[in-house]
Amino acid sequence: MNGGVLVSVRDSEEARAALAGGAAVIDVKEPRHGPLGCAAPETVAAVGRAVAGAVPWTVALGELADGPAALARRFDDVVASLAGATPPAAVKVGLAGMNRLAWERDLATVFARLGTATAPVAVAYADHEVAVAPDPRAVVAAAARLGCRWLLIDTADKSRGSVMAGAAAASLAGWIDAARRARLPVVLAGSLTLDDLPAAVAIGAALVGLRTAVCCGGRLGVVDEGLVRAAVTAAARARRCSAVTAGADPRPT
Repeated sequence: MNGGVLVSVRDSEEARAALAGGAAVIDVKEPRHGPLGCAAPETVAAVGRAVAGAVPWTVALGELADGPAALARRFDDVVASLAGATPPAAVKVGLAGMNRLAWERDLATVFARLGTATAPVAVAYADHEVAVAPDPRAVVAAAARLGCRWLLIDTADKSRGSVMAGAAAASLAGWIDAARRARLPVVLAGSLTLDDLPAAVAIGAALVGLRTAVCCGGRLGVVDEGLVRAAVTAAARARRCSAVTAGADPRPT
């Protein structure tokens, strides 16, 4: 799942548009239900069938504050709806409202329910004070202990604009560096624009997660193939430039 653009979709038609545009990862969520809103199991299953193994696909399960039992049931419902189709490569769980609570224990309970084919992904909110979520460095440490294979850095409050322009922008590079030292590749999301991609790549994001930037009509609009293609091109250009700046071989491996 390393490199390229992750596109969050809300149904199978959007998944097909994102695939046609060259997305490296398809993520299923329902943005009306929050930053990590869980889509209906039948919707998730339809996306999984539309992707059909072409690229990895992931699922947002929601917030841990909904309760570990509720999240585990959501995952079980998704698996049941898949009826033998390729399971999601990863599942994401948010930590809004969980600061100062026993969130690591509850997160472990949810992750223990996942099958071996599905990787656990912890979510660090850049606007953690607003989200009443744990500090991202604490999430990095817990994610490493819990065997997560990825870390998602996102924003809880989408009304505040891009994570690259927010109050936490100066801290992003340090959080990403901490994750990399813990051997956790980072997906960076949070209302990123195409203009943000060079900076996102430069600070070490392994993947950039997009929705608003690739939708006609904003976050609650519809994923557009052409906008996805433009984002994929912009991300690839940013990676080539970053490789040249770092003195690496910019050619694909």
